[in-house]
Amino acid sequence: MSIHSLIQLLVILEECREPEGIVGELAQVIHSYGFQYYGLLRHLKATEDPISLMFAGHWPEKWPQIYLSKKYVLTDPTVRYLAYAQRPFRWKDSLTAFRKDPHHRRMEQMMADAHGHGLKDGYIFPIHGRNGILGNMTVGGRPVDLSPVEISLFDAVARKAFWRLLELKEEAQELEEVSGVDTRLTRREMEILQYLAEGMTSVEIGKRLKISNHTVDWYMNGLQDKLNAKNRQHAVAVAFRHGLIT
Repeated sequence: MSIHSLIQLLVILEECREPEGIVGELAQVIHSYGFQYYGLLRHLKATEDPISLMFAGHWPEKWPQIYLSKKYVLTDPTVRYLAYAQRPFRWKDSLTAFRKDPHHRRMEQMMADAHGHGLKDGYIFPIHGRNGILGNMTVGGRPVDLSPVEISLFDAVARKAFWRLLELKEEAQELEEVSGVDTRLTRREMEILQYLAEGMTSVEIGKRLKISNHTVDWYMNGLQDKLNAKNRQHAVAVAFRHGLIT
């Protein structure tokens, strides 16, 4: 497929005045490149239904229901990697990045399940804003090798489609409001937040990090102040909302 179709799509997306037109043009070009499935959605959080966050998309039959029922969102390596990625990446790269993670076997199970439903390979294009990760576009199905130029153009298309849809829905300004919390967290604070989000107690976190549970509590008090949170659960919710953890 010619890269001119991607360049032309960028112009068309700017001129579209209806959400349906944007979705239709986007889907046509994605499929013309050989990708069978795609999704354009806001950043996925562990407490939300991914279907409700999707602007547009097409997935294998029953896969969304399986993804939800097996709670794959909690360990999906592609979703977790979005918190760190600044550039587009291939699905398999996210699994490699978490090879030492305690949930790696669960991640492999999810990827194998996806492969069995036709999601064999693909790419993810992160979409960032002032408050961090805001959303992404993912394309996949049969293996398709994109050139560096094509990856850059798909990245531009993802951002253009995402923001044009928000503008037409009059939601762009709200999403880009500057955060009212202090998101400058230390590495240790990020570690503790991530473990807390995974359901670990202060004692368990202390053992993992080789510090006392009282030190963990001290960090948590500081985190609650930074995030303007009422309690630990609220701190985790705020962290998810601002893309600090996944």
